Amino acid sequence: MNLLAISINHRTAPVELREALFLKKDEARSFIKLAKENLLKEGLILSTCNRTEIFGVPATSDLKHQKIQELLLNFKPAQNVNEDHFQKYFSRDAVKHLFSVATGIDSLLVGDNQVFKQVKDSFQIAEETNFAGYFMHRIFDSAIRAGKRAISETKISDGAVTVSYAAVQLTEKIFSKLNKKSALIIGTGETGEIAAKHLAGKGIGSLAVTNRTHEKAEKLAEELNAKVIPFLEFKESIFNFDIIISATSSHEILISKDDVKQAVKKRSNEPFILMDIAIPRDIDPESKKLDHVFYHDMDSLNVIVQQNLTKRKAEIPKVEKIIEEELNNFWEWYNSLQAAPAIKDLRELFEEIRSEEVDKNKNKFSSDDQEKLDIITKRIINKILHHPTIELRKNDNASGLGDASSKIGIIRDLFGLSSKQKPDKK
Repeated sequence: MNLLAISINHRTAPVELREALFLKKDEARSFIKLAKENLLKEGLILSTCNRTEIFGVPATSDLKHQKIQELLLNFKPAQNVNEDHFQKYFSRDAVKHLFSVATGIDSLLVGDNQVFKQVKDSFQIAEETNFAGYFMHRIFDSAIRAGKRAISETKISDGAVTVSYAAVQLTEKIFSKLNKKSALIIGTGETGEIAAKHLAGKGIGSLAVTNRTHEKAEKLAEELNAKVIPFLEFKESIFNFDIIISATSSHEILISKDDVKQAVKKRSNEPFILMDIAIPRDIDPESKKLDHVFYHDMDSLNVIVQQNLTKRKAEIPKVEKIIEEELNNFWEWYNSLQAAPAIKDLRELFEEIRSEEVDKNKNKFSSDDQEKLDIITKRIINKILHHPTIELRKNDNASGLGDASSKIGIIRDLFGLSSKQKPDKK
C-alpha cells in the first residue's frame, strides 16, 4: 500500500492562493468523485482557511504526486501557483504529517485544536462519499487517537493565543460566572466576531452587538441570539453592560474617559471591564486610571498571548513523542498485514519440503524412529524459521511502507513465493 499526500498551507503559500484552492464541502465531494474516477482508490480531503491537503491510496502503482496536483488545479484554477507552493509526502511521512495536523503542532497557531474537529469533519465527508476505505479508516483512527492524547496528556492547547480569546479568558478570570453578566461587542469584523462567539461559547448571560453597518450586526446577532444596538446610540447604553469589547477600524477614540466615568457612576461603582482590541484604540487608555474599571488593550493582551504561545511551544516535544508512539503502533499493524501472509506461505513451503523428504526416507528408520524423525525435523524447521519470522514481524521505526514491502518481496523472491502473494486487503 502506497500513501501519497500533497499540501498547500500557511507555510508554503500566501492567503490569496490558499483561498483560491479552498474546497467547500460540496466542492470536496465533487473533487472526491473525480479523484476516485481517475487516480485514487481511497483517501481524505482536508481543506481549511490555512491548508488544502489531499491524502490518497493510488489506484495504480505508477501514480505520482504531480497528477494529484494537476487534478486539483484543473478543478480549482488559480493564478501564479508553482511547485514551491506544494509540500509532498509519501508513505510513513504522509501518515506522520496527518498526525501532526490532527495534534495541532502543524497549525498556524500552535496547539489550535479547531483543526482536530476539521480533520473529523473531513473524514465524515470521506465516509459519506465512500472515499474512506480500509486503510484510511485505520489511519484516521490513529490520527484521532493522537489528537485526543495531545489534548489530554499535554498542555499544547492551553491558554489563549489570539487577542480575541485572550480578552474573553481574562474577562472570565475577573468575573468567575459569566452567565450572570452582560456584554457588548463594538465592531463585528473578524476580531469582534470571534470575541462574540467565544463569549457565547462561555455562556455569557446576555450579549449585544453594534456596528456601523447595521446589516452585519444583525447577521451576527441572529447567529448568536444577541441583541443589536444602533451604532449611533451605543455610547449612551454602555453603563448597562458589565463587559465592553471594542474591535472597530475607527481612526478616532469612540469612548472617552468621561464616557467611562459617567457609566461607572450610573453603575453605582459595579466593576466594569473594558477590552480594547482595536488598532488604533477605540477606548481612551486614560480610562484605566478610574476606580472599578478593568482596562486592557492590545499591548497587555499580546503579552498574555506571547506567554501562552511560549508555553505551548514548550509542549511540542511531548506531542511529537505521542505522534511517534501512534505512528509506530500503526506501522506495527500495517507490517503485520503484509508479514502474516508471507510467514504463512514460507512455513507452508518449508513444511511441504520437510514432509516430502520425511516420506521419501522414513522407510530407512524403524517405526519408533519414524515418529522421532517427524518431531526432530519439525523442530529443525521451527528453529530455521524463528529469526526470519521475527524479522518479518518487526516494526522497523526507520522504515517506510516501501521498505517493509521490499523486505517481504525479497523473501518471496528468494523462496519462490511470489506467485502466492496475496493482494492488498480492502
